[in-house]
Amino acid sequence: MVNVFEVPVRIYFQDTDAGGVVFHATYLHFMERARTEWLRARGFDAKELARRFQLLFIVRGLEIAYVAPARLDDMVMVSVSLLKIGRAQVTFAQNVRRGDEVLVRSVVNIASVTTDGLRPTAFPEEVRIALAAEAGNLSDEGLQGAATPPVSRLRLREKIRQS
Repeated sequence: MVNVFEVPVRIYFQDTDAGGVVFHATYLHFMERARTEWLRARGFDAKELARRFQLLFIVRGLEIAYVAPARLDDMVMVSVSLLKIGRAQVTFAQNVRRGDEVLVRSVVNIASVTTDGLRPTAFPEEVRIALAAEAGNLSDEGLQGAATPPVSRLRLREKIRQS
């Protein structure tokens, strides 16, 4: 079973367009916030990683499917599940849900880079151990309803259509 970490988010006027529907790019802010809290819950924060290890995390790739809109004053849950960890990259599945309804599905690939020059760098051992412990819980089951794991674009499109 995949461990799912969730953060509640209330939709405010600033998150929406003139029609009261969440602006598409705003979901990226929600997902960033959830990943930051996921990392913090594992004992790390971005400021500390930069200071202590000269390490930043940057979004390297993103696949996103907008399934249904969130609206002004909705309470949504933004989830984070670790899909894959490499030497200097980590891939997450992230969803935005309103109750049981999935509104947004995404797969986000994050790279580890140096604070000086933004060059790729391996995770420090302490960080790698914490992430690897999370990765030990990975399986393909439990991803139903979660963001699609990194697969060919054809399979991604097919999965989105089935939603």
